[in-house]
Amino acid sequence: MKRKHYEQKLRELHAELCLLQDWVRDTGQRIIVVFEGRDAAGKGGCIRALTERLSSRIFRVVALPSPSDREKTQVYMQRYITHFPAAGEVVIFDRSWYNRAGVERVMGFCTEAQHKRFLRECPAFEKSMIVDSGVHLFKYWLEVSEEEQEKRFQDRIDDPRKQWKLSAMDLPSRERWYEYSRARDEMLDATDREETPWYIVNSDDKREARLNLIRHFLSSLPYEATPRSRVVLPGRDISYAYDDVASMKNRRWIPTPH
Repeated sequence: MKRKHYEQKLRELHAELCLLQDWVRDTGQRIIVVFEGRDAAGKGGCIRALTERLSSRIFRVVALPSPSDREKTQVYMQRYITHFPAAGEVVIFDRSWYNRAGVERVMGFCTEAQHKRFLRECPAFEKSMIVDSGVHLFKYWLEVSEEEQEKRFQDRIDDPRKQWKLSAMDLPSRERWYEYSRARDEMLDATDREETPWYIVNSDDKREARLNLIRHFLSSLPYEATPRSRVVLPGRDISYAYDDVASMKNRRWIPTPH
């Protein structure tokens, strides 16, 4: 998709997202959005496109690091539950409790018994603790082709600006493509339920993927435009006027190149 067309469509969707944000705030909605998918599938770009024009106080992104020694002894879902939304909030999980079904499963960070228990209990947890509590739950899986993933990994290797994106798990994930495929299929088979569905996003075209995901998110919520009062910019109160430009003259200004 051409950049100009993409930016025009994204601008239109951002305007709708601002209306959605007002609705969430004014009606006290609680929303959770889970982003999962292949490595290099474009999760970060989708999250940025979704949130870049919104308030971080309402649309909150949660990207948890590896669990601490203490967190490893907690009930598995515990560290995620503490980030769940209060009224008027949207929480976006950049990877989530589904780590147990993906990287932990493939890389051996959990036992076979722990993996099976997670797949067995997760649907009931999501229904009773999230959906039945009145929270809107969206689960998005970004799927990228093997060829496109290779291209993106090579781009990260070659571009110094992108090398920070290469994590310790990225290259092993490339080697274990089919193991991740099987883990994905097991996860979807066990946790794609009518009340807590997974939505699959083809992300070979990053721009198209972002637009499609945002359109789907907007179309799935019954938001309405909140009436706004007309804003009038006030003039300055000059009763305390002084030369506030001169008072800044000898400060430590960063030089402006000419």
